Parts: sequence; C-alpha cells; structure tokens
Amino acid sequence: MPTPHRVAVLALNGVYPFDLGIPARVLGAAGGRYSIVTCSVDGRAVRTNADFEISIENGPEALENAETVIVPAFETATLDRSHLATMAQALSKVAPGTRIVSICTGAFIVAAAGLLNGRRATTHWAAATLFRDWFPEVDLDPDVLFVDEGDVLTSAGAASGLDACLHLIRKDHGSEVANHAARVCVAPPWRDGGQAQYIEHHFPHTPQHASSEVREWARTRLREPLTLAMLAEHARVSPRTLSRLFDKEVGISPGRWLAQQRIDQARQLLESTDLAVEQIANQVGFQGSASLREHFGNTLGVSPNAYRRTFQGVQSQGSEITSLDLQAP
Repeated sequence: MPTPHRVAVLALNGVYPFDLGIPARVLGAAGGRYSIVTCSVDGRAVRTNADFEISIENGPEALENAETVIVPAFETATLDRSHLATMAQALSKVAPGTRIVSICTGAFIVAAAGLLNGRRATTHWAAATLFRDWFPEVDLDPDVLFVDEGDVLTSAGAASGLDACLHLIRKDHGSEVANHAARVCVAPPWRDGGQAQYIEHHFPHTPQHASSEVREWARTRLREPLTLAMLAEHARVSPRTLSRLFDKEVGISPGRWLAQQRIDQARQLLESTDLAVEQIANQVGFQGSASLREHFGNTLGVSPNAYRRTFQGVQSQGSEITSLDLQAP
C-alpha cells in the first residue's frame, strides 16, 4: 500500500466536538490510506462549544506538511470579522496545491482566507444569510450537502461532513473503499437529495408587515387554487403592489412563497401521518401526486416517499446489517 495521504484537521476555539471527530472516524475507516493529525493555530488546547476543552498536540506546522487540510465547524454566534480574519491566517501556512475541506461553518474560515472568491460553496443553511452578507463574492449554494471545486470542498452542517469525507475516499480510492468505510461507520455511502430537505423556513411575520394578514389568510386555504390576483384582491392592493410587498418583506415572489408553503405543509404531513401521497397533494393544493413529486424533486431533490422514509423513520425490510467484516478491503 502507498504512503498514507497526510491530513491535518484544524481545531479552532468554539469547535463542535462531533464535527472535529468526523475526519479521523471516517477517513480512518479507509484501511490505513490516510494519516490524520489534529492541530490548532498555536499548538494549545482549544475550547469547544460544549463544556470541555480539547488538548491538542500539534501546532500550525502540521498544516505545512498536509496534503489535505480539513476545517471543522465552530461556533459563530459571537464571531466578528476581525477575529475571523485572525483565525484564517492559519491557512497561510498551507502549501500551494493542498486540498482544503470545510465542514459546516468551517467555510467561513476558508472564505476569509480568500480561497472561495468567485467559486461555488456551501455551509450550514442556518448560517447562509450571514455568510452571504460577509462574503458576497462567493457563489453560495445552501441547498446542497457539499460542493467539490477540485482543490476546495465545502460541506453543510454536521452529518454532511460524513458525506464529504466519504466523497473524498470515493474520489481518491473508488467506491469499494468508500462503501466499506461507510459500513464501518454505519452510515449511508451516499445520501439522495441535498440540504434543502433539512431547511426550516421562517418567513418574517409581524403586524408591521403589510403582507402578514394576506399570508396568514392564504396559509389556511392552501388546498384552494389560489392565484396572485386572488391574493391581491384579499389584500386590497394591485398584483404589482403585492409582488413588491412580498419582495420587500419576505424576499421572494408571492408565487414562490405559496409553493414553499405547500411544500412545507406536505413535509409535515409526510412526517406525521400515513396519508397517501395523492391525499397529501390534494390537501396542500397540488394538482395530484405527479405535481407534488415534481415540486419535491425540483425543490428538495428527493421524492415524497424518500422524504417520508428519512423523516418518519420508515425502514425497508431486509435493511439491517447482521454482520460486518471490519477488515479493510
């Protein structure tokens, strides 16, 4: 077997312990094909976002010799731009041509280092607005699980770090090794759809918003064939005025908002009921199950039945693994 690929995992203050452990756990299941070390920006212990610190044995010099550098998620609630820039300086030690991978909010560090300018990337959907505000030069796609730009790979929240690391193994060593690593980790080797199926939509709804009342009215009538003209008539404004209000107060058009409400209600019914897809489609205002499946596929990247299996915990017969050979292929 060739010399193991050298991986350095950069632990930052506020790191999420789960995310920090993903590279060693997943890449370590690839049968010795990766050598993984964890380092900090100064070689000292780092505080986590939990109630403990983690002792780190390696400093930033580990970044100089790495062939892949992974930046796990860290707490961004109290982060400011100057602090971010200071942390991002650690990546200046990375040699040209080194592959950079981020998990969740680790993308903030990669972006602050200027490595995502003009490139497509992703991060946790809940951090997307802040990321866009700080890094408008990055083509952010918050709907996907990960984005592979060759020498830079960014992934979404938590479990998508598993997806990204399995993708690295598949890319470096093929599907057989990646599938074996997935089995060792008891994880799916590939997940259908993207991050969109996990996003919770919270549109602003306050009495100060002129569109609030008509939105509440429409939510109780989703199964009806609502149109822009009907919404505007109820709001007692012109369709053009209503469209401007939605754009200002909600950020999307009335038609897109209405479709999103129907999809969200369909998601709730798929999670909490055993109603057939056709029944759910009719209840939320889609013209039959084919229309619901089309909207689900376009918006979430999965079918209604696949979504139900994921979020309602429906298991297929014969899906259990009764034994597992933990030896590497």
